[in-house]
Amino acid sequence: MKTLRQQLAQYASYHRDPRNVATHFVGIPLIVLALVALLSRPALSLGGFGFTPAWPLALAACAFYLLLDRPLGLAMCVLFALALRVGAWAAALPTAGWLSVGVGAFIVGWVFQFVGHAWEGRKPAFVDDLVGLLVGPLFVVAEAAFLLGLRKPLRAAVDADADRLRAAFSAGGSASTRAPDHCETPTGGSGRP
Repeated sequence: MKTLRQQLAQYASYHRDPRNVATHFVGIPLIVLALVALLSRPALSLGGFGFTPAWPLALAACAFYLLLDRPLGLAMCVLFALALRVGAWAAALPTAGWLSVGVGAFIVGWVFQFVGHAWEGRKPAFVDDLVGLLVGPLFVVAEAAFLLGLRKPLRAAVDADADRLRAAFSAGGSASTRAPDHCETPTGGSGRP
């Protein structure tokens, strides 16, 4: 399994334009909330606990995030717990309301994603690697942490690796497209805040 740094660098290489990153702060949470809401029906009662198809998705995603990084993984678990609460609220609505919330958020979320990638001039990361669908929410949380001044060494390493991967892509992919396993001293930057 790729490391946290490798996963984030691979994903970030598709997201170097600050406008694209900004659209992901809206689009990805909407898509996650939509999926959780839509998977929050049907609910089965197991010992007084409402179990829905959203739970295995959330648990598997949280396990993946915790394996990559404990602090970011814990943040993701809290966010998924909140998403499950929103999903339960949406599932309690009449069917038309539940579908409006789920499908509406899904469509609006993807509109934000595609507008961002139009600015970026590059397809979404998941087109080349389906794991990008799982890394996207983590990328948003990591970017939020970076904006708060947290995890500075990780940010520097991810930015350097992502810039190198992007340069290799722009040059026709002649260089390796895999993020390195070790931390190099970054030279230059992404131009992002």
